[in-house]
Amino acid sequence: MRRILVGAVPHTGGVSSVECDVKTGPAAPEQHHGDKMKAYQHPVNLKDSSACDCVPPSAMLIILAFIILFHITSAILLFIATIRNAWWFSNNFTLDLWYHCNSTNCYDIPNSASFKSTHLQTVQGAMILATILCCVGFFVFILQLFRLKQGERFVFTAIIQLMSAFCVLTGASIYTANHLDFKGSQFASGEYGYAFVVAWVAFPMLVLSGLMYLVLRKRK
Repeated sequence: MRRILVGAVPHTGGVSSVECDVKTGPAAPEQHHGDKMKAYQHPVNLKDSSACDCVPPSAMLIILAFIILFHITSAILLFIATIRNAWWFSNNFTLDLWYHCNSTNCYDIPNSASFKSTHLQTVQGAMILATILCCVGFFVFILQLFRLKQGERFVFTAIIQLMSAFCVLTGASIYTANHLDFKGSQFASGEYGYAFVVAWVAFPMLVLSGLMYLVLRKRK
């Protein structure tokens, strides 16, 4: 509402001005342009952690359970490959890294403690070390799960798993190339057993486990 001076009107006492009320539209807000400038000066932070955390907690629990199960499965495979007497089948005998057995009894591998069996000793040490590292890696992962800060990666656990995979690769490769050197001639003909296959299966599983720990970040 505005008042406008229209003009002067004569009367007996003199000249007076006449004012009339004119309805006008609502005044434009004066701070509108300033609000735009403030909004422009303070853009939305697209890197806000609360906005980018799109993975629901239930999905994170499923991923964590899968990684733990994968790790435990790898450890079980290493125990089977190291302990079971099934690396080589020949003439009703089964051979592993420690003994050769028939249906009634088991015998030590001849000269297994001598310098002539360095390849066998290397395979034995590599498989034992791989199993120990895999078990240590699991406990380190559980420890890091409670000690790491939010957003950090499980790098130390990943390194341990990759070292375990390297040991398995070393042991299985040496056994594949030189297994006839520490067997008797009576066991030259035969075929690989399931423990040998399990050792090779454990290798890629350990590698994948280590890579998953490298990618995994700790969440709330």
